[in-house]
Amino acid sequence: MNVEFTPDPQLYPFESRWFDSSRGRIHYIDEGAGPPILFWHGNPTWSFLYRDVIVALRDRFRCIAPDYLGFGLSERPAGFGYTIDEHARVMGEFVDHLGLDGYLTMGQDWGGPISMAVAVERAERVRGVVLGNTWFWPTDELTTKIFSRVMSSRPLQWAILQRNFFVERLIPAGTEFLPKEAVMDHYRQVQPNAAARVGVAEMPKQLLAARPLLERLAREVPATLGAKPALVIWGMRDVAFKPRPSIPRMRAAFPDHVVVELPTAKHFIQEDAPDRIAQAIIDRFG
Repeated sequence: MNVEFTPDPQLYPFESRWFDSSRGRIHYIDEGAGPPILFWHGNPTWSFLYRDVIVALRDRFRCIAPDYLGFGLSERPAGFGYTIDEHARVMGEFVDHLGLDGYLTMGQDWGGPISMAVAVERAERVRGVVLGNTWFWPTDELTTKIFSRVMSSRPLQWAILQRNFFVERLIPAGTEFLPKEAVMDHYRQVQPNAAARVGVAEMPKQLLAARPLLERLAREVPATLGAKPALVIWGMRDVAFKPRPSIPRMRAAFPDHVVVELPTAKHFIQEDAPDRIAQAIIDRFG
């Protein structure tokens, strides 16, 4: 299925582009000129999340932001399992299709594991790494395991599919200030019904189910990407990805790193502090 939604050009002033992957049609934006930077979203968001960061950077960088299959304006293809492995393989096709070389990669939430899974197989083409409020190792914290099991339960799966729980509850809880109604509508309307939310419902299950991939990334990211210059940007009030256990692991994986703390930002740092993120990228890689 395809989602019929036209973003407001005042909020999302970009041209929609399309890539026909082996598994389904991918929507993406490709704005500006200069060194390429790829922006990878998480759950339950889409390329819209990065809109203000891209507007701030597109006069210096070529800014590329895809929507995963099952998210945003991309297709919801029959037979696609929406596992992180599958997302990473499709996104690898996308990067190869664009022929990117010397690219920066920024991942937040599930964009961290997906971007790193793509990058470790193309390390020679990666210029630098930006990660914020994310991870790329097996989830061993009890709170995260409980979250995965609760969100995978029948009542919460029903709430995600039928009531759009991730958008209606987790986006407001993960932002410093409640997003404006027009912004919330752009997250709602790309997931208008249960059939459009299957990918969103699968991702909390993947916190535990993707452990083999995360175990591999925990080894391969430092081994293949650890020498790259890195920028770690963190919303310090994120209750899902708390800074104390997370930032030291990022520092250890990337010795050549800069850490930028966002004191009042929560999980969705692109909503809370887009200008700070853009400036940090310019300072590090501009």
